[in-house]
Parts: sequence; C-alpha cells; structure tokens
Amino acid sequence: MRNVLRTKLDALLDEVLRMATLVEEAVGRSIRSLSDRDAQLARAVIEGDDRIDGLGAEIEEHCLAILALEQPVATDLRVVSTALKIVTDLERIGDYASNIARVTVRLGDQQFLKPLVDIPRMAEVDRRMLRAAIQSFVRRDVDMAYALVREDDEVDALYSQVFRDLLAHMIEDPRTEVVNQATQLIMVARHLERIGDHVANFAEWVVFMVSGERPALN
Repeated sequence: MRNVLRTKLDALLDEVLRMATLVEEAVGRSIRSLSDRDAQLARAVIEGDDRIDGLGAEIEEHCLAILALEQPVATDLRVVSTALKIVTDLERIGDYASNIARVTVRLGDQQFLKPLVDIPRMAEVDRRMLRAAIQSFVRRDVDMAYALVREDDEVDALYSQVFRDLLAHMIEDPRTEVVNQATQLIMVARHLERIGDHVANFAEWVVFMVSGERPALN
C-alpha cells in the first residue's frame, strides 16, 4: 500500500509541475504579446487558459481521490494538501496572464506612450520567482522558498514605479486616448504585482509541506 501511495504522489507532483510550467509560459507569452502588439499570440494565451483550468481540476480530483483511498498521514498528507493549495494559486496566475493578453487585444496596434521597460521587467521577475517556486516544491527546499520574498519586494517596487510614471502621463496629457492606454497598462502592472503575491503564497505552502508550519511570507 505504501508503494501505491508513493506512485500516486509522484504522479501528482508531475502534474503540478506540468501545470506550473504551462502557467509560467503563459505569463511570458502574454507579456510578449503586449510588447510586440501581437493580437494572435494574445488570443492563443486566452484560449490556453482553459487547458490550465482543466489541468487544475484534474489535479484537485486526484488529490481528493488520494485522500479518500490512501488516507495519507504526516508529510504525505501535507504534500497532498499543498498540491491542492498550489493549484489555486496557479489557476489565478493563469487568469492574470489571460487578462494581460486581453489588454493586448484591446490596445490593438496603438503606439505606446513610452517604451515598455518596467512592465517586462516585472514579468521577468515573476517568471523567475515562479521557476524558483517550482524548484523549491520539487526539491522541498525551504531556503529557496524563503528567498522568494526578496524577489516579491522587487516586483512591488517596480509596480509603484510604473503606477507613478503612468499617472504622471495622465496628468500631463489628459486626452481620452492617453488616459485609456495608461489605465490599461496600470492594470497590466497590477496583474503582474498580484502574480508575485500568488507565487509568494506558493512558497508559503512549500514551507508548510516541509515543516508543517506556514509562515506569513507574503
């Protein structure tokens, strides 16, 4: 019975890893669609969100089946509980990537008010955080999970910078088209800031999985 449980847990970890990889790719593609004003790529990101959600639902079903049939305890129970919680954060990150892609579609081929610099930087930090979170989960590396907090602080600082810059544009040039684009880009930055928060949640659950305690990293 122990071997059966171990096989199921290994399969569960593989599924979570696959979902996290899809989500990380979605974030990268959504920002690339925005930077390149690529509506076709943006629509592909939006359509791909259903696949992420479907995989999340499968993982939740598998978690519940393991709990019901195998009755795991101690660390094994925490692994299943962590997978259930992580799936929720991953689904939300996928939703934010889809929302960013929708901004790409709404903006169309508009020229940007200024070159996009900080928004792509935010996305790169988010993706780096997510990759580290995945590794901490696979390796059960608490130190790596804790290190993600510093990365999230960088995302927050970049968001504040983007907000101030775009607000200044709206004040200096209150034309409707300027205000509309600035508002859309602030939304993108906000989505990226929230992605960082969800990755920090991810890290908290990794610490819980390993130690049994959930620190307030976010």
